[in-house]
Amino acid sequence: MNTDSLFRPFNLKTLNIKNRIVMAPMTRSFSPHGVPTTNVAEYYAKRAAGEVGLILSEGTVINRPSSSADPNIPHFYGEKALAGWQKVINDVHAKGSQMGPQIWHQGISANHASGWLPSTPFEGPSSFNSPGFENGVAMTDAAIADTIAAFGQAAADAKALGFDTVEIHGAHQYLIDQFFWDATNNRTDIWGGKTLAERTRFVVEVIKEVRKRVGEDFALIIRLSQFKPAAYDFKLAKNEHEMEQWLTPMADAGIDIFHCSQRRFWEPEFEGSDLNFAGWAKKITGKATISVGSVGLDGDFFGAFAGQSSQPSSLDELVRRMDRGDFDLIAVGRVLLSDPQWVEKIKNNHLDQLKGFSKEALAELV
Repeated sequence: MNTDSLFRPFNLKTLNIKNRIVMAPMTRSFSPHGVPTTNVAEYYAKRAAGEVGLILSEGTVINRPSSSADPNIPHFYGEKALAGWQKVINDVHAKGSQMGPQIWHQGISANHASGWLPSTPFEGPSSFNSPGFENGVAMTDAAIADTIAAFGQAAADAKALGFDTVEIHGAHQYLIDQFFWDATNNRTDIWGGKTLAERTRFVVEVIKEVRKRVGEDFALIIRLSQFKPAAYDFKLAKNEHEMEQWLTPMADAGIDIFHCSQRRFWEPEFEGSDLNFAGWAKKITGKATISVGSVGLDGDFFGAFAGQSSQPSSLDELVRRMDRGDFDLIAVGRVLLSDPQWVEKIKNNHLDQLKGFSKEALAELV
């Protein structure tokens, strides 16, 4: 198998990546009280040493009282947490990779299994996480303004610490995605609307604030998803026209790269074309895109939580799409949890040494 297309450099603004492989953001919950430890720094540095081109951190929450639903998810604010992230980026750079934090607000969430709760109620565009599940409060204009500012501050801190990019988490039914979805955004003010295009207003203001804080030359990524975690066949944008109305305002506001989350990267987004989500995003906006979804494994991520193991699978279809120019970068998740040297093995054609994945890999930082 010829994987040369995966090992071409990629350059865009502050990103000068040695290959096309990205470590996908994956929540690990190993940062007690929101502070990433030396173990977290070592975990990322191992992937950098294993030839990952760009590392995107696990979701790390912005400075809002209820931005996190888990006491062990890292913060991207506060002296102790930022000192922890400083060690992370220093160690990753020392091993030859680039990195960006994924900045995050979880929005209306379920209560943590431990019983831990944030100091204030969960907040979102409404009090709903999904139809029939209400667990927080609708944000006031002041709360929205403070949240936009907190995204901007997190991005500015990332740049000051020496990170190479920032990714805004706009996917998977968290705060920004809750603004996109008409089932959770029933607002009748300027932050709501009947169309998906109208419901992009919140994210557009977040992007503008982040862009203002980091400058024009700093690479900015957003992660988006069409599906919901409990409904893989759900689509926010039902067709190419709706996707254009959804993505174009974000591109115009300052996004450089769309990170398009899918369950399986090879599945077509719309009928009549084999383009996946990332392929359509690139075609519509002309911006660079990252694809993701079950790369290198024969099972999907959510199946892992149900105890399903996955074995290595062919990369032929990935290479075909990369060669065709459908997308610019490919994000890899679970294989890098259990095998920090996965990229190095692919590069050196040591395919017989590739490992599978089991849910036990989620229980520790390897």
